[in-house]
Amino acid sequence: MSKKVDQDLKNLLKKSPVWREKDEILQSIPGVGPVLSMTLLSGLPELGNLNRKEIAALVGVAPLNRDSGLFRGKRMIWGGRANIRSVLYMSATCAMRFNPTIRIFYERLRLAGKLHKVAITACMRKLLVILNTMIKNRTYWSTVQL
Repeated sequence: MSKKVDQDLKNLLKKSPVWREKDEILQSIPGVGPVLSMTLLSGLPELGNLNRKEIAALVGVAPLNRDSGLFRGKRMIWGGRANIRSVLYMSATCAMRFNPTIRIFYERLRLAGKLHKVAITACMRKLLVILNTMIKNRTYWSTVQL
């Protein structure tokens, strides 16, 4: 059944010039494949229309505080669209291997003493913000100056 759904999504994507362009932009970045591209296009129509803080909060990769009065809690991610966040997690782990920008960012965070999961979450957010900006400006990865 899922192969039929995947094929239907691919056919719809090919028929729409707008979606096809967005798909090509998204997949131009190393670490982003057809699964993340389809997930973002189908589950996050706001991509490219929001600023970096809003898109990160919408997906649930923005660190939110748990403060109350004088108590200062840990910053954590929560809420948002969990299905997009789980696909973004896998893509970020792939990007940490093949995307030099994300790899350098991850290594810098680890050298600064950040925990592995915290660094991966930061990479997820960075990847999402980059994708959001690329869709907003209609630019491909090779032309992005980071």
